[in-house]
Amino acid sequence: MEAPSLSNHEQRLNQVPRNPLSLMGRVYKHILPEVRAELSGWRKLAAEIPDPELRMQALASINTKQFHCQGGAVYAAIHQPERSVLIRLIVSYQTISDYLDNLCDRSTSMDPADFKLLHQSMLDAIDPRAEQQNYYALHQEVDDGGYLYKLVETCQSCIVMLPAYSVVQPYISDLACLYTDLQVYKHIDPERREVELLNWWSKQKHRAPQLEWQEFAAATGSTLAIFMLFLAASNVGLSDNDAASIHKAYFPHLCCLHILLDYLIDQEEDRLGGDLNFCNYYSDSETMLRRIIMIADSARNDVKLIPATPFHRMIIEGLLAIYLSDPKVSVQQEVVSASKRLMKGSPLSRIFFFMNSQWIRKYLYK
Repeated sequence: MEAPSLSNHEQRLNQVPRNPLSLMGRVYKHILPEVRAELSGWRKLAAEIPDPELRMQALASINTKQFHCQGGAVYAAIHQPERSVLIRLIVSYQTISDYLDNLCDRSTSMDPADFKLLHQSMLDAIDPRAEQQNYYALHQEVDDGGYLYKLVETCQSCIVMLPAYSVVQPYISDLACLYTDLQVYKHIDPERREVELLNWWSKQKHRAPQLEWQEFAAATGSTLAIFMLFLAASNVGLSDNDAASIHKAYFPHLCCLHILLDYLIDQEEDRLGGDLNFCNYYSDSETMLRRIIMIADSARNDVKLIPATPFHRMIIEGLLAIYLSDPKVSVQQEVVSASKRLMKGSPLSRIFFFMNSQWIRKYLYK
């Protein structure tokens, strides 16, 4: 019996490197230099922001969170004409996210309406027909010299160059709306935020009944599914079924794993700063670890259902390695123990861990 022919989408994705060395080779040779150039341009614009508070937060978000852009841009690692467009789009969108996160974390306001309006920029950035608004209308500091407008415009200009963007837009909008909801609720008055998060979860839990409320919230805080859908939109042959499958494969488990790992290594830092940390809502460390292992295994199973499974597995194992080799892990005995169990039985994670701990992070933080 003749094997079914692959769609254009599947053929393109099957060109992705299938082992860590070849993937990292593409990343170092092509992706990271372009990311660095993009961030250099945004850093220059940020340095010209008139308001000193907005300028400080914009620069801090680039200087301390650039690895978010570097990691997200791995999705542009397929050699194709759209690579530079994807890098520009991913870097611009992630820079909005990081900037607003800093702005809301350090805000003199705790007004949810303020946070919602600021994050409207993330919704406008993924809609090429959206007209920009005064995102700072409810904020104390207002003069960013057009910095946020420029980021939104750059995203919109990149999106119109992706031939199948109309196919992925509903799925990206769904994820972006969840992301902005989370950012509003997590930054309000600490006495109100848990109540608001639980109320929000009560309306959303039908989407992932297998997850606890803090796990669903964590899943909504990741931009990885959006970046994967950006990549998929570069393929003219993409179908709605393709886009739906990607959304389902990434959300909620892979996205949840991404953010829980971030919170896992930041527990001590967040405790000292009084910041919300979703890992703190488990009854004990053993329960937390069992849940994260379950979520990682679920993510591995989910990506078996979409093309280029080896690439997506590398994303999962790479996340484990990058976070668990962070220098912050070595000073938290509980996390050291957790990291050993999370990587147990995963040779791919251990390969990434070795590569990362030896020289990858030195390159990323140049």
